[in-house]
Amino acid sequence: MAEPTVPASNRRALLACAGAACAAVLAGCARYNSSNGIAGGQSTQGGSSSAAPASPAGSNGSAVLARTTDIPVGGGKILPGPKVVITQPKSGSFKAFTAICTHLGCTVGSVSGGTINCPCHGSKFSVANGSVVNGPATSPLAPVSIKVQGASIVQG
Repeated sequence: MAEPTVPASNRRALLACAGAACAAVLAGCARYNSSNGIAGGQSTQGGSSSAAPASPAGSNGSAVLARTTDIPVGGGKILPGPKVVITQPKSGSFKAFTAICTHLGCTVGSVSGGTINCPCHGSKFSVANGSVVNGPATSPLAPVSIKVQGASIVQG
């Protein structure tokens, strides 16, 4: 008995539909991590989920991201607007990293226990240098340039 054949046009239609379904699933993941989503803007160890302070600019004109008192020692604060996480690994030492997980692009969801934590697949990054502490991510969080000006932390 001969094997049934499927016309090429039907195979193309099947592949196109499969691609569209995959794109819809990925789009749903991207919406999940929006600033209004479950994962965005959460912080622990004394941080809050509010956006940057009302102060519009530091003394050099740079945007104020946070106040030094907003960032707990050993913890951090996630800023959902600029998608940055600022940490204070030890007293008076401030670091900043992108808040986008290097595994699949989710926004990190919390800072606790000395790590920046991604809620999507469990990756954890060091508050001291953004390096991977626990996978599946294999690349560190990218550093973000900041400066401390008095009691303000500004971009730059």
